Amino acid sequence: MRISSSRSAGLLAAVVLTVGLGALPGCGNPQEADHSAREADGDSAPARAQRARHVAAAWDGSAAAAKWRAGYHPLAETVRPPRGGLRGEADKRAYRTGSFVLRAELPTGGPRHGRVDWHEGKTLTRPSEGAKESYEALAEAAEPGAPHLTVTGVEPGRMRVVTSRGAATVPAWLFSLEGYEAPLVRAAAVPSAPPRSPVGPIPGVPLALKGPVRTSADGRVITVIAHHGACDGGAGVEVLETRGSVVLSAFVTGPRKPGLCTKQLASRRVTVTLRRPVFDRVLLDATTGRPLPDRPWTRY
Repeated sequence: MRISSSRSAGLLAAVVLTVGLGALPGCGNPQEADHSAREADGDSAPARAQRARHVAAAWDGSAAAAKWRAGYHPLAETVRPPRGGLRGEADKRAYRTGSFVLRAELPTGGPRHGRVDWHEGKTLTRPSEGAKESYEALAEAAEPGAPHLTVTGVEPGRMRVVTSRGAATVPAWLFSLEGYEAPLVRAAAVPSAPPRSPVGPIPGVPLALKGPVRTSADGRVITVIAHHGACDGGAGVEVLETRGSVVLSAFVTGPRKPGLCTKQLASRRVTVTLRRPVFDRVLLDATTGRPLPDRPWTRY
């Protein structure tokens, strides 16, 4: 088992494996916080490992895993900013908040299905979003006076996406932006629906990992979004690798901040490195027992 730690991100879910979910770790009096920290850092480690093995055993060789491998499941964000990146904080903020202004006519019609092409000649036909659907998924109405990006043209194209089966080329929409030579690109191919998991979630745990937000081209470095309490000292992510699965187990570490604090959550990014590429294996969240991502891609 490989363990990667980050003081800036984590998830509360692992704590409930032994102590249950009452209040967020790090909230309440210092003694309760210290107790939660000890549970997260040491006492619950065997329970986390047992849960990860249980999830992997349920998935390895299952019909759900076979269905997952046969589908189109992006393992990285399917929206690519203009080549060279966005310029200035105003444009970056507009992109993050979906603040766009449309100054172009959106193409109508077009193919309802598109081809996903992998290496070695493997292909899959998937439903494709039209230009209007793609733009509406990308953009929110810009508030008057707020920073925004202006779309000056839209045309069909293709883009490269990292998926659960390796890198693929998929149908996409190219959005020309005012002030940029290269377009913003958004994949049009609709991801396959995730299969029903052969293992249930940990009861009573409302939190789960999100992502993956990014997967390296070689499939060995994965970044996910995790949560932790406002008073937590940090977090760690344990990785269980089997022949058929990669199971991520997140846990809260200490030391906790002393005194009382509010029940707030922070969302941060955690990066883990695998021994070998994830592509031929199912990436799983130990808390939910489901693949990551467990639903069609959402921009985080």
